[in-house]
Amino acid sequence: MVGVGLIGTGFMGKCHAIAWSAVGAVFPDVAKPRLVHLGEVNEELAKRKAGEFGFAKASGDWRAVVNDPEVDIVSLTTPNQFHPEMAIAILEAGKHLWCEKPMAPSFAEAEAMAAAAKKSGKVAALGYNYIQSPAIRHIGALLDEKIIGEVNHLRIEMDEDFMADPEALFYWKHEAASGYGALDDFAVHPLSLVSALFGRVAKVICDMAKPYADRKLAAGGRRAVETYDIASVLMHLENGIAGTLLVNRSAWGRKGRIAIQIFGSKGSILFDQERMNEIQLYVTADRPTEQGYRTILVAPHHKPYDAFLPAPGHGLGFNDLKIIECHELLTRLAGKPSRVIEFAEGLEIERTVHAMARSFEEKRWVDVR
Repeated sequence: MVGVGLIGTGFMGKCHAIAWSAVGAVFPDVAKPRLVHLGEVNEELAKRKAGEFGFAKASGDWRAVVNDPEVDIVSLTTPNQFHPEMAIAILEAGKHLWCEKPMAPSFAEAEAMAAAAKKSGKVAALGYNYIQSPAIRHIGALLDEKIIGEVNHLRIEMDEDFMADPEALFYWKHEAASGYGALDDFAVHPLSLVSALFGRVAKVICDMAKPYADRKLAAGGRRAVETYDIASVLMHLENGIAGTLLVNRSAWGRKGRIAIQIFGSKGSILFDQERMNEIQLYVTADRPTEQGYRTILVAPHHKPYDAFLPAPGHGLGFNDLKIIECHELLTRLAGKPSRVIEFAEGLEIERTVHAMARSFEEKRWVDVR
């Protein structure tokens, strides 16, 4: 049985804990992992969360998790700026790693993480759970079958409204130390879908914006916002597809939107993560009298939906995608082919993000490689 360590217990930390707890029940082809050791910023919080999540041990020092001989793999779900030091320490300790995205605030740090992963020989995977969606997998199959012909245009957007309130307090995602803002906090997820469905991005031109120049501090006064909540990108993929990427963390009314529009020579495909169990398909092969978008409802024949539910129409959720990702990771640890984004591929996503940021700074088209 794989021994699991967890560092960080916020939103994504809980998602990882749920995935590790449920993966054996959902996917009987893998052994149920052991929840060994949880680390947090202090011992009191660590003990409370270990009790909630079911971990046997708790520590107020993340290094105790890394150095625990019973731990085989560590889930790293801390804020972005802590990833490099922790990830490299985990890999140097001979542990496998499941690290939340993005890899790091700077490209040099991401390169160091990728080098440490290569040197260690351990599996180092990134938390790109949206590529695990049965709907996205089916879209990939439709594209492989050329149901909509040759793809020529891609539009992809990601919007949420957790930063839309101008009266919300300043917090760590407003600090430059966390990265660029929506570009690396958000855009990496759509870019993981671009990578999975279409391959690499070749060149980009980017604009970024701050809807609010400053934010209130809890102790009084205000502090300038150092990151950009909005980014708009034009891009050309290596395979010749033209694309648009739009991301916004301050979009009132949007809760978890990743909207994809794929246009080809014989039709189009639409998808929105807020309706994650539906695909819209338009094909010119239909008679003109019946042409129109049809709704494909995700069902047991769209693997691995069937591992969760025996009937169509009941629907999967966000945490289910994390369970699928956990299963793919355990499959990879067993030496079998799997659908995970490891550090080498993740570094290409980071390279694309930093090319976008450089384009914004230099006000020009930038080659990604």
